[in-house]
Amino acid sequence: MDFAFDARTEELRAKLLAFMDEYVHPAERVAHEQRERLASPWDTPPVVEELKAEARRQGLWNLFLPDSEYGAGLTNLQYAPLAEITGRSPQLAPTATNCAAPDTGNMEVLAQFGDERQKKQWLQPLLAGEIRSAFAMTEPDVASSDATNITTHIERDGDEYVITGRKWYISGAMNPDCAIFIVMGKTDPDGTDPRRQQSMVLVPRDTPGVTIRRAMQVFGYEDHYHGGHAEVVFDHARVPVSHLIGEEGGGFAIAQARLGPGRIHHCMRLIGMAERAIELMCRRAVDRTAFGKALAQQGVVHNWIADARVAVEQLRLLVLKTAWMMDTVGDRGAHTEIQAIKIATPRTVVGILDKAIQLHGAGGVSQDFPLAELYAGARTLMIADGPDEVHQRSLARRELKKYL
Repeated sequence: MDFAFDARTEELRAKLLAFMDEYVHPAERVAHEQRERLASPWDTPPVVEELKAEARRQGLWNLFLPDSEYGAGLTNLQYAPLAEITGRSPQLAPTATNCAAPDTGNMEVLAQFGDERQKKQWLQPLLAGEIRSAFAMTEPDVASSDATNITTHIERDGDEYVITGRKWYISGAMNPDCAIFIVMGKTDPDGTDPRRQQSMVLVPRDTPGVTIRRAMQVFGYEDHYHGGHAEVVFDHARVPVSHLIGEEGGGFAIAQARLGPGRIHHCMRLIGMAERAIELMCRRAVDRTAFGKALAQQGVVHNWIADARVAVEQLRLLVLKTAWMMDTVGDRGAHTEIQAIKIATPRTVVGILDKAIQLHGAGGVSQDFPLAELYAGARTLMIADGPDEVHQRSLARRELKKYL
C-alpha cells in the first residue's frame, strides 16, 4: 500500500486548499448573514451560488465521481484527501464543489444503474448543479436499520407504479431546488427472498400525491445548507413504469452499491471536521487564560490535543487503506474495512468535538463557533448509513466465521 499523493492529487489538493482559504471560509459568516434575510429558510444564500460558479471555473467540480464521463475520474484513494479538505466546512464546501450528499449517492446510482433517458432527464442537471435530489428510504414506523422492514408499497398498475408510504429524515427534500426523489419501496412484499422484495423508482417532487409534511430537526438544527431533513408522504403517487431504476427486486442491491462510496466520503469529511476542531482547540488554548495561566499550559488540555492528533492520524490511515482496497479489490473485498471506518470514525470524531466544545466553554455550544453544529452532524452519522451496532454485528460475524 502506497498512500503517497500522486501528481494529480497534489495539484487538486493545492487548488482545493487555496479555494477553501480564499473563498469558502470567508463565505461562512456571509452565508449565515444572508440566510437570515431570505424569504424562506430553505432558499440558497446567493454566496453559495457564487462559490459553485468559482469551483466549477477552477475545475473543482464533481470530484467524487470515478467515471470520467461524468466526473473527475478520480479513484477513491485520490478523492479521499480532497473529501477531507471539504469536511473542514461541511455546510458549504461539499455543496460548492457539487460533492454533497445525498446528490452524490443519487448521481452514482443514476450513472451506474440508470438508463439513457433517466440519465439525460435527471443525471445531467444534477451533474451541472442545476437541481438537487433526495433519497427516500428511512421510515418512522419501522426499524429502517433493517432495510427489509421497509413498508412503502410500489404497486404496478398498467403502465404506472403507484407509491404509497411515509418516509422521514429525507435529506435535501426541503430545498426548493430538490426536483427528484429516488424512492425505495416494496414491489414484491410477499417474495420469498427478503432482499429481492424492494425496488427503486424515480419520483419527481411535483408528482400529485407527494407531500412534504414537515422539516425534521437534528439536535435542534435544521441543516438548511443541505436542504433539511423532511418527513414525506407518498399517497398513491403515480409515475410511469419507465421510472424504475434497474430491475424490479434490485433495490436492495442498488442501495448497498450506493452506500459503500457514501460511507467512505462521510468518513473522510469527518476527519476534516476533526482537523478543524483541533485547530480551534489550539487557537483557543493559546488565546485564553484561566486561573493565572494560558489554557495551553494546562496539562489536561495537552492531553486532549495530543489524543486528538493520535486518533486522527490512526483514522486517516484506516480510511486510506479502505479507499485503496475499494480501488484494488472492490467494495465487496473491502467490506470489513468499510464497516470498520463506519464504526470508528464518527465515534472518535464525536469525542474530539466534545473536548473542543469543552475547551470553548459556553462558546462551544453557541452559534459563534461551528463546533456545536459539527457535533450534531458527526453524532448523527453514528446512526446514518446504518447504525454502528449493525456494522459491529456484521463485522463480528465475519471474524467469527474464521473459527467455525
